[in-house]
Amino acid sequence: MLPDTDGLSLVREFKTRYDCGIIIVSGKGEAVERIVGLEIGADDYVTKPFEPRELIARVRSVLRRLAPAIPENQSRAAIGSRTGAGKPAQSADAAPVYEFEGWRLDTGSRTLSHSAEPVPLTTGEYQLLVVLLERAGRVLSRDQLLDFTHGDQTPVFDRSIDVQIGRIRTKIESDRVQPQIIKTIRNAGYMLAVPVRRI
Repeated sequence: MLPDTDGLSLVREFKTRYDCGIIIVSGKGEAVERIVGLEIGADDYVTKPFEPRELIARVRSVLRRLAPAIPENQSRAAIGSRTGAGKPAQSADAAPVYEFEGWRLDTGSRTLSHSAEPVPLTTGEYQLLVVLLERAGRVLSRDQLLDFTHGDQTPVFDRSIDVQIGRIRTKIESDRVQPQIIKTIRNAGYMLAVPVRRI
């Protein structure tokens, strides 16, 4: 409903040019409108009228998901302030390393690499990839993935898992149209479908 374009076109354009979080705030509140907005790349969708505190909470949720992954050797206070985690950092020596399809995820340094070339992950992408690697070969629903990665902090209507899966696929799949590493299981969820070696 903009004078010379529409919000959905802007979302598409931003997603091709920038790596940023997008929250659509719109007077169109029908389910179809919300689903289309989320499926083309928005991280969240808020309908008018809305409670300002709810919008702030949703902005913070998106920022948490997009924040760069924090190295484990940072202080517990720094980690807690950035991620909301209250657990002590795991020792890098005890942290497992996962290898799959030529990729290597080191959970001690929180780095993903391919042929020794590092590939940046946001905190949300890192957490989701670890969950999938730890449960390789199992089908996990969106609700399960939300529980494993966000707990009770996630809004009920949240397609962030689909958005993050899309971003991870962009980084690790050779063919996003026919992904071989993270597969979509129709009406069920997602599955990491390749062998994983845990070191």
